[in-house]
Amino acid sequence: MIMTKLSLTKRFAAFFLALFMVSLVGCASTSGKEGSGEYVDDAVITTKVKAAIFNEPNLKSAEINVETYKGIVQLSGFVSSATSATRASELASGVKGVQSVRNDLRLKK
Repeated sequence: MIMTKLSLTKRFAAFFLALFMVSLVGCASTSGKEGSGEYVDDAVITTKVKAAIFNEPNLKSAEINVETYKGIVQLSGFVSSATSATRASELASGVKGVQSVRNDLRLKK
């Protein structure tokens, strides 16, 4: 009976040790994926760029899409002039946290 209790105790200890080790590995961050902090930062940058474009009277913010990944802002959609495309890019570049801007805005015909 003592051997059975000792064996059962060792099994429980081994199980909990394995469970603990798996939980530690599950918490490790990976370099290939975006962490939650980066996602929040990108969401904040996107919001600030959209607000800057919205507050510019010469730009139609509903026709400009803004996406951010790791501080790189991508502008897409349609604008009425090359000046508007340049201005949208300038506004995005002026937002804190923006690493670079990809301006994929197209002129309306």
